[in-house]
Amino acid sequence: MAADGPDDGNLFSHINVTPLVDVTLVLLIVFMVAAPLIVNVPSIKVNLPKAMTSDETPRSPLALTLQSDPAGGANRIYANGRATDEAGVRGIIGDVVAKDPDVQAIVSADRGIEYGDVMHFVDIVKSLGVNKFALSTEGKP
Repeated sequence: MAADGPDDGNLFSHINVTPLVDVTLVLLIVFMVAAPLIVNVPSIKVNLPKAMTSDETPRSPLALTLQSDPAGGANRIYANGRATDEAGVRGIIGDVVAKDPDVQAIVSADRGIEYGDVMHFVDIVKSLGVNKFALSTEGKP
């Protein structure tokens, strides 16, 4: 009568969820560590000026940064987190404007950079067809 009833004797019908919880927690930790690395925010250290009326700036596919050289040399230029020069910036802006004519550029510059250098940079951006741009500042002091 072994085939008659549901009594299987050695059958273990409970599910052990401990390995599932372990794997889930490990994946959670991996994603928590990897999330800041995935974000497309350039991590160039610039000393931004402070402003009382600064607002949160939306993401833009065109992030331009001027960083002062501590040795007193020429300012370093970054486009979307990558070091470049003025000619490279012109090429990148031309490509981005061709894809999206209504693009907004976000310009970040060190506090120590001269006003004329920042305005020259903004003039380059505007002359290449970018009509919307924002200047990055630190939050309210």
